[in-house]
Amino acid sequence: MSGIKKTSKSWTTRRDQKAARLAKIDQLLKGKLLDNEHIIEALELLISPGDKVVLEGDNQKQASFLSKALNEVSADKINGLHMIMSSISRPEHLDIFEKGIAEKIDFSYAGAQSLRVSQMIEDGTLKMGEIHTYLELYGRLFIDLIPNIALVAADKADAQGNLYTGANTEETPTIIEATAFKDGIVIVQVNELVEELPRVDIPASWIDCIVVANQPYQLEALFTRDPRHITELQILMAMMTIRGIYERHSVQSLNHGIGFNTAAIELLLPTYGEKLGLKGKICKHWALNPHPTLIPAIESGWIESVHCFGGEVGMEQYTAGRPDVFFTGRDGSLRSNRAICQVAGQYAVDAFVGSTLQIDGEGNSSTVTSGRLSGFGGAPNMGHDPRGRRHSTSAWLDMMNDKHELARGRKLVVQMVETFQSGNEPVFVESLDAVNVAKQANLATAPVMIYGDDVTHVVTEEGIAYLYKAQSLEERKAALEAVAGVTPIGLRHNQNKVERMRRDGLVAFPEDLQIRRTEAKRSLLAAKSVEDLVEWSDGLYNPPAKFRSW
Repeated sequence: MSGIKKTSKSWTTRRDQKAARLAKIDQLLKGKLLDNEHIIEALELLISPGDKVVLEGDNQKQASFLSKALNEVSADKINGLHMIMSSISRPEHLDIFEKGIAEKIDFSYAGAQSLRVSQMIEDGTLKMGEIHTYLELYGRLFIDLIPNIALVAADKADAQGNLYTGANTEETPTIIEATAFKDGIVIVQVNELVEELPRVDIPASWIDCIVVANQPYQLEALFTRDPRHITELQILMAMMTIRGIYERHSVQSLNHGIGFNTAAIELLLPTYGEKLGLKGKICKHWALNPHPTLIPAIESGWIESVHCFGGEVGMEQYTAGRPDVFFTGRDGSLRSNRAICQVAGQYAVDAFVGSTLQIDGEGNSSTVTSGRLSGFGGAPNMGHDPRGRRHSTSAWLDMMNDKHELARGRKLVVQMVETFQSGNEPVFVESLDAVNVAKQANLATAPVMIYGDDVTHVVTEEGIAYLYKAQSLEERKAALEAVAGVTPIGLRHNQNKVERMRRDGLVAFPEDLQIRRTEAKRSLLAAKSVEDLVEWSDGLYNPPAKFRSW
């Protein structure tokens, strides 16, 4: 210490500021309870211009009452906010920027608001931070995006302020913890107050203010795919994936995306998979939301465990009735956790199977396309080879090309796409739109969802490209061309190269996998309608009205 002058400063500035802000609403609170008619007044007293505000708006559970209230505050009192949202999914999420209440945003996914986000950036009404993966965004909440205010949603609260988040725990614990333990203010909307909670998901000591919303928070059935809409082309691709990837590499743990292609796989396990004798050998452990199309595979004994990012509307009774498979509390309800399930999907599973809107000639892909700044959610977390992985599985080891004594395995990263998307737009393109989007949005790097060197397999209706076997970039490109159909990339293929790659195992067409295209019929699906799924579930699955056609 000799010669070094010690700084004289307060070490409790955030704590002191929080206490001063909360003192402003003392007269509005009864314990921690705030009457919902005072919510706008309370927000204007608690939030300061320029604050970092994290707003829960994830895949399903929306803090909709609080987001509407934030939209009604005076821009003269509150302005220049730095918003942090995993999902920009409601109109008022963007209205606050047009009103001047908010200025900058960091997010992961935009979905239905992606066109508007792109237009607002072009108009200069919204300033971009970065487009993140979910885990990346959650991680920054604890580093350099520490919130001053958290606006979140829960199912129930008790008189003390303990919270029950129910099946859709999602990202609530992560957001609250980052805020509460760095002296930020946590405001929670709940559907109801009860005397006794089914279980305590978040303790009262983490919470500052609770308001009973004037209507329940919004829930979306995002992960339900009606088997009626699964096509024979998607069934063919599912057969190839089961035979040419899952069986070949002994894939036992995996994450599926939410498309009809992967729904077809789930519905083929009890039929086509059974015919191949694969029960107990593949697809035993899953990281994904409780897809209704998993029900037949669960009921026929294929699936041992499912850990969920969130719930799914209508699946509450089913998950409660299958505690051997799902992670549930003593009350029977599902306990999901977005952050932990993303970690599981990144490190613990053998394979990620997803889809995309564009793939270039080297295998790079993105769901950010021209005029749409949609982001990509958790796909980059799970759709890459996590080089920190140290545990071995048969599938992971099967990706080894190197015989070096320090060689390591790889995670399977599978892109499953039809060569053309709706509107006859080719999926395989010369250059990703994301390159130009980066320039327009002034991003430092192009918003690539999954980089080509992480992709091990690409499945199309034409066949499978085993990219992990490619010994060079040129060979990788040639394998992609072989399965890219009549897209600009596919038209570059060389037939002699294709035949050589088929012999060498870099490319496989259906006939190479002993699959006849004429076998790909809807009769193979274990359930052909939502009504069939209900029957498989013994009546425990209660689909939303829009999926009922009987």
